[in-house]
Amino acid sequence: MTKEILERLKAIEGVLLMQDILNKPILSLKEAALYLGISKSTLYKMTFDNRISHYKPSGKLIYFKKQDLEQYLLKYKVKSNDELEEDIESKLL
Repeated sequence: MTKEILERLKAIEGVLLMQDILNKPILSLKEAALYLGISKSTLYKMTFDNRISHYKPSGKLIYFKKQDLEQYLLKYKVKSNDELEEDIESKLL
């Protein structure tokens, strides 16, 4: 019974943390990693390689604008078959 309660509390904690993240325009490295669903080390490597926009106001801590993260996620769109057919049809006309 105690283990089940602890698991439920952790789940509730996770939901509350995600709600907090969704309401913030600026995210820390940890929050941004949670938001993107990747590890902190992966995100840190992405910043090191300048593959994702980030900010270092103190020269050490890394922050992200949630809007930049969303742009990164939507950067490479893969078109559906319907969209591809529409493109072809519009070019043939």
